[in-house]
Amino acid sequence: MASAAAAAVTNYPLVSGLLGFAVAQSCKFFTIWYKENRWDARQFIASGGMPSSHSATVTALAVSIEIQEGFRSATFATALIFALVVMHDAFGVRLHAGKQAEVLNQIVYELPVDHPLAETKPLREILGHTVPQGVLSKGLLLDLSGT
Repeated sequence: MASAAAAAVTNYPLVSGLLGFAVAQSCKFFTIWYKENRWDARQFIASGGMPSSHSATVTALAVSIEIQEGFRSATFATALIFALVVMHDAFGVRLHAGKQAEVLNQIVYELPVDHPLAETKPLREILGHTVPQGVLSKGLLLDLSGT
């Protein structure tokens, strides 16, 4: 068991990806505290919002693999394609799902009080990211990694 823990610590792409995620999620936690003067521990695991933990995680993974194995490695190519797919999903599908949730929530708010759906719990609206938000998250991560 100790050798598995030691191997995980020396697996720099794994540590880098987890650290990228942790930094992005921590930024969300402290941003909510600063802007709204309240603690929201759910921000440590919540998706959506800024900075993008999805973009930060896959960028950290790809960059650490590139540093460790080089630009021409098949592993880096795989990590890069994976990162691009994840970020495309965050910019496209998840962003539009969030916009649809916003419209649906507005419709529910306008229902008469006696309507069966009037008490429906609101949908989460912050699911994806705009392209500038994703690029900003990636840039923040690259600044933190020193590359």
